[in-house]
Amino acid sequence: MIFRVFKRMFDFVSALLLLIAISPVFFLLVLMVRVKLGSPVFFTQERTGKDMKKFKLIKFRTMTNEKDKNGKLLPDEMRQTKFGGFLRSSSLDELPELLCIIKGDMSVIGPRPLPPIYDDYYTDKELKRFCVKGGLIPPDSIDDNAVISWDEQFEYEANYAENLSLINDMKIFFNVFKIIFQRKETDYGNFVRKPLYEERKNRDNRGE
Repeated sequence: MIFRVFKRMFDFVSALLLLIAISPVFFLLVLMVRVKLGSPVFFTQERTGKDMKKFKLIKFRTMTNEKDKNGKLLPDEMRQTKFGGFLRSSSLDELPELLCIIKGDMSVIGPRPLPPIYDDYYTDKELKRFCVKGGLIPPDSIDDNAVISWDEQFEYEANYAENLSLINDMKIFFNVFKIIFQRKETDYGNFVRKPLYEERKNRDNRGE
């Protein structure tokens, strides 16, 4: 309980100070996204947070809004841009999430908040990830690979929620620069992972 109070205080103060410190970079990115990708500058989407409560996550846009002849958005891989890939690989697209942390919807460290469409596809153990707030820096940052499977990601997140502690947070926090380097080295910005619901539906159909 004491650590949770400390964690919230740390989240608020650190996010606020960091947002103030990087405000010139933040506004430069706003301008660059507007010029290169158009309007809107921000991408907002409903995500599932602590205790399965929904909130609006905000990021910088990394894709265009190109649509097919029927007015439907093209697949993600067709709407990616070189600049958007750079934002994702460098994690700069996630800077607006500092606002979510200040508001209290997210934490600096915690499971990555995912869309509600995934809510029905978690195992009982994986649902433990919702005992804590979603985070900007995920527990799987300590993994040696920038791109991991859904199963591996959820294993890290469930274990994190079960073993919430200052030591674990410090270990994950000091790996943040490693994960950013790994993302740039592996072209993470252009990686498109199969949606969880699609992957697990296919698995169920195969009887796995």
